[in-house]
Amino acid sequence: MKLADKKCVPCEGGIPPFSKQQVKKYLRKLNRGWKIVDNKLDKEFKFKNFVESMGFANQVALIAQAEDHHPEMEISYKKVEIELWTHAAGGLTENDFILAAKIDELQ
Repeated sequence: MKLADKKCVPCEGGIPPFSKQQVKKYLRKLNRGWKIVDNKLDKEFKFKNFVESMGFANQVALIAQAEDHHPEMEISYKKVEIELWTHAAGGLTENDFILAAKIDELQ
């Protein structure tokens, strides 16, 4: 099953974050551009103008709300930077990669 076809599961803590090997395995399942920065999943999306940036950010917000897994987003004139990690686990979990895969499908 593709990551984008999965559903995020609620995380109340007590779930260990992914190991480095798990992170590498799941990172290969995502589109290019995602990178690990400070133990978080990060990607910068570029657009023609502010309206496109905001439209994309709003689409991400709808997906995040439906998955109940919310990214950090920084929106500027021609780009949106997304940062994912599971706060309750203190690192990356499958939920982060599921949401990243769903975000990748927007482009």
